[in-house]
This record gives sequence, C-alpha cells and structure tokens, in this order.
Amino acid sequence: MKIANFDFDSNETFIIAELSANHNGSLQTAKDSIKAAKDIGANAVKLQTYTADTITLNSKTDDFKISQGTLWDGKYLYDLYQEAYTPWQWHKELFDYAKELDIIIFSSPFDKTAVDLLESLNAPAYKIASFEITDYELIEYTAKKQKPIIISTGIATIDEIQDAVDICKSVGNENIILLKCTSAYPAPLEEANLLTIPNLAQTFGVISGFSDHTIGATAPIVAVTLGARVIEKHFILDKSIGGADAQFSMQKDEFEDMIVKIRQTEKLLGKVDYSLTQKRKSSRVFSRSLYVSKDIKKDEIFTEDNIRSVRPGYGLHPKYLKDILGKKANKDLSFATALSLKDIEK
Repeated sequence: MKIANFDFDSNETFIIAELSANHNGSLQTAKDSIKAAKDIGANAVKLQTYTADTITLNSKTDDFKISQGTLWDGKYLYDLYQEAYTPWQWHKELFDYAKELDIIIFSSPFDKTAVDLLESLNAPAYKIASFEITDYELIEYTAKKQKPIIISTGIATIDEIQDAVDICKSVGNENIILLKCTSAYPAPLEEANLLTIPNLAQTFGVISGFSDHTIGATAPIVAVTLGARVIEKHFILDKSIGGADAQFSMQKDEFEDMIVKIRQTEKLLGKVDYSLTQKRKSSRVFSRSLYVSKDIKKDEIFTEDNIRSVRPGYGLHPKYLKDILGKKANKDLSFATALSLKDIEK
C-alpha cells in the first residue's frame, strides 16, 4: 500500500502531524504548522474537514451540551466546532502549500460534502475519526473513492470495527489501516492498551497503528515496538497559541524529539537476523576456544588440566572438548598454544 509517495512495504513508520484546531483560526499559523511538520521530519500533516453545521445541530438542549468530564465540558457542540473548524476556503491553499513543501497532506472528512471537497483536491488518503466509525454511510462513501482509508477505533466495539472493514471491502477497497485509539483528551496511560495494536492487524488482516492522545512520547515509541506502522499525534507549534486541542497536543520541539526516537526505535528493531555480519565475525576473536593450559609432551593424554576453554577464539570450538579429552597429543605443545585438530593423534 502507498499513501502518495510513502510506501508501507518499507520499514519506516508513517508519522502524521494532526493539525486539528491548532491553527487557532489563523491561516498563517496553519501554514507555519505545515512547514514545521515538514522541517522536523513528519511524513504527513492531517486536517479535519467539517463545519459546525455538517457535524452537529445548532441546539442548546442538554443533549448537545458537553458534560462527560472532558476539557470542553459546559460548551455546546455547535459552539465548540464553530470555534475549532478549519475553514473550507483554506483547504486548497493548504494543500497547494504542502505540495510545494513536498509533505503529504490529507484530512478527516465528517460528511459526504467534505469527501467531495477533498476529492476535488486529490487527497491521497482519508481518515475516519473515532466518533465517525459508526457512520457506516460515510465510511462507504469514502471507501468508494478507492483511496487508502485510515480508521480510528476509539469508541468502537469489535463488531463495529468488523463492520467498518467489511464495508470497505464490499466496495472493493482493501487499503485499510486501523488505528488503536483511546478517545479521551488527554488519554490516561493505563487506558492505552497498546497490545491491541498487533491484535488489530492479526484479527482484521490490515495494517495497524496508533492514534495517540496521551501526554508525551512514551506511548508512540512503545506502539512502534509492537508493530504500529502509523503514528498519529496532535501537533501544535507552541501551546501558548492556545485553542481547543492545545492541552493534549505535542508542540514542535517535543514532536521532533518523538520523531527522532521513533526513527531510532526502527533502527533498534531492525529485522529478524541470525547471520554474522563482518563486524560480528570479527568480534568472535573474543569468544572462547580451546587452548593448551600446561605444556604437553608428544603422546601425553589431553585432560581438563592441560587444555581449557578460554578467551580468545583462535583455537578449536569448545564443542570439541569432550571428544578430545582422553586422546593423545601427536607433538609437543607449549603453554597458550591454540589447539587445532592436527595436534590430536588419530
């Protein structure tokens, strides 16, 4: 699978800087954030494409008032989204700017009209947000575009995840990535349950990754060790900018440090490899081998007293020790001589 020029056949993790509301209403801040994401080595930047009217109703009834112990308690959904949305008239300029910088840009659509807008901009992939995984019509409409589709699973049951995967496959789209996600802002470490990441891949036969709302870089790094091929994290230039998502976002210097550590982790993980590199072969001189530990005369019997397994490794492999004990030397051997098969009487 590929998203734009990123090839998932490589061993590299696809790192997404999620802009969300972190432009705080400024187009210039949005562009500066894209430039910063490119500069620090993110693979992609992601927007969210909705308006308050496409995502909720302008109602002041209790159903539409946030009261679940979140950062936004007391606000009405419409007001929050009106504050946080990325203006649609910005999208083309942001997509063009990202293309100039050679960083991948795509978005989360929240209704069909958002998908249509993103299609007109030739978005290379789509992201279904955690709270939209139950919107099967949106998933089907998006999957029909035959672009890679990334789906967060934060609030879904296992049956709903299966439904989402089946919907994509039913329209011929098998380029599916499922992200483990804890839909809490910020998310407690004890609720991350990162062992779900490899299970998502195994259970549903897809690429899996992690959409992270924890504080810090520990969770994404651990996720990569567990096989996460995608890391998505909210990105902000500086938390002093403020905004709806600032508190649980990672600012530029922290995000850069996370990327460095993820790339180091990739190198550390490497691949399953039992071969001996030249360096490892050279290091074998420090391994054990059989040496003469006391002067030995011709026809003298080899014993544990006159030959030993010691460092360095220029002599016979220690596996021969039991075979040699009790046999005779075919010549005089001096102390500290590396033992060879030609020294043993046949």
